[in-house]
Amino acid sequence: MDDSARSLSGPSLPAPSLSGLLQQAAADCPDRLAIVEAQGRRLTWAEADDGAARVAAGLEDLGVLAGSRVMFALGNRLEFVTTYWGVLRAQCVAVPVNPRSSVREFARMITDAGARVVVADDSTIEAVRAAVVEVAEDAPRVVVVEAAADDGELAFADLVAADPRPAAPLTDPERLAVLLYTSGSSGLPRAAMLTHRALLANLEQVAAVDPPMMHGDDVVLGLLPLFHVYGLNAVLGSVLRHRAKLVLADGFHPQGTLELIDDEAVSVLPVAPPVFAHWRDVDLAGRLDPVRLVLSGSAPLAADAVENFRERTGIPVHQGYGLTEAAPVVTSTLRSSNPPDGSVGAPLEGIRLRLVDDGGDVVEGEDPGEIQIHGANLFSGYWPDGADGPDAAGWWSTGDVGFLDAESNVFLIDRVRDLIIVSGFNVYPVEVEHVIREVHGVADVAVVGAPDEFTGEAVVAYVVPSGAADTVRDDVAAHCAEALARFKVPTRIEVVEALPLTITGKVQKGRLRGLERRRSLDLIDEPRTTR
Repeated sequence: MDDSARSLSGPSLPAPSLSGLLQQAAADCPDRLAIVEAQGRRLTWAEADDGAARVAAGLEDLGVLAGSRVMFALGNRLEFVTTYWGVLRAQCVAVPVNPRSSVREFARMITDAGARVVVADDSTIEAVRAAVVEVAEDAPRVVVVEAAADDGELAFADLVAADPRPAAPLTDPERLAVLLYTSGSSGLPRAAMLTHRALLANLEQVAAVDPPMMHGDDVVLGLLPLFHVYGLNAVLGSVLRHRAKLVLADGFHPQGTLELIDDEAVSVLPVAPPVFAHWRDVDLAGRLDPVRLVLSGSAPLAADAVENFRERTGIPVHQGYGLTEAAPVVTSTLRSSNPPDGSVGAPLEGIRLRLVDDGGDVVEGEDPGEIQIHGANLFSGYWPDGADGPDAAGWWSTGDVGFLDAESNVFLIDRVRDLIIVSGFNVYPVEVEHVIREVHGVADVAVVGAPDEFTGEAVVAYVVPSGAADTVRDDVAAHCAEALARFKVPTRIEVVEALPLTITGKVQKGRLRGLERRRSLDLIDEPRTTR
């Protein structure tokens, strides 16, 4: 059967937009629970559709036109879901951002996106207000969830219109739907442009996996942050696609999450690799009885961690490989009848994958190469002009290096780009280095990733002081904490006399990364200089 004709856990055919999927779910199963918060609030599909429609009407009442960018800095809560779906229904552009961003990061993203509206909750409103002051000109309207609104701001209840109104149908699937910021190799975050076509295509590609990742009667744990593409489309989008039930949790807690799984009878558990490290010393006997499937993504997971978890629980762990720019899922071990250890599975139906060498020529056989992908789920380039998107033939270079076995299973072995992945979030060292160089007393700096059992990798900064070294470490730590989101802040700052350089003066980061690997294996006895 053609992908476009697959059923949506019912008789209806896929709609041309996420908003259309939501309206279909509300019509077909209005009283079925859709979204549940750990704190107890809940929405049926009819209520979720009504909430989205009221947000869309409220944006229209504010004069926010189709195509305008609406940013939201919210945790995993009902208002995130209704805001997201409401923005899409209004045919505006959703810009979900990390609620733990710094004031400086908020201000930069507001300006870059040209946001007309920013929605914040009680945990983010102070930073958002400070960012809006920094923006000054063309400042967006601020909408506040829970916290009291200041003069000129709107309470979320005031944004939600009293009467929902019918939305115009989406006529162009290439219309921009979402901007998702990912750390940029230039040193500043760049927003990947995801269209309605890309988001829906990936939902259909994932839905075509057999055995299926999700059923209509599944209870799915929404533990992953919704502002991240994994939580936004692979989890929330798939729940909508299948009309499953999503249980929202704002953060992972080793014991609390287990209790929530039991209380809500969670059957599908999408997680990031750090969860397995946190549960390594926890007695899991009988604690995961409702779970039928664990899905791990956003960063590589060691084969021994998979085997250890399976031996302790009897629950299979299936991995995938994805990227923000691919909306996000590219491969899954569910695509292989017997996925080999260390692989992230085979490409989903409708996604083509090839390997190329440094010159761009296709690599034959099982030799490694840079991964290129081709599919309807690909983004349209980076905001605002579509730069660095797929080429004229539709291929996009991921920056990841891997190889394929005879069954097309993908093995990731390296990265072309100088990238650190912390708990599934991308950190480009150049961005952190740019911030550290702003500190008085820093002559030079190199930032690398170091192995970390809980976050996969940690950010480590090697700093060369220009003068006295006694205060530079504290100064760098304080400035990074103010200017960067927490996951980008160095966990360790090494003050050194000089950085290792090549004969041409380029920093030998390979040597620094090798030093960190040896440290992680306790092969170095030298004292660590930590902040």
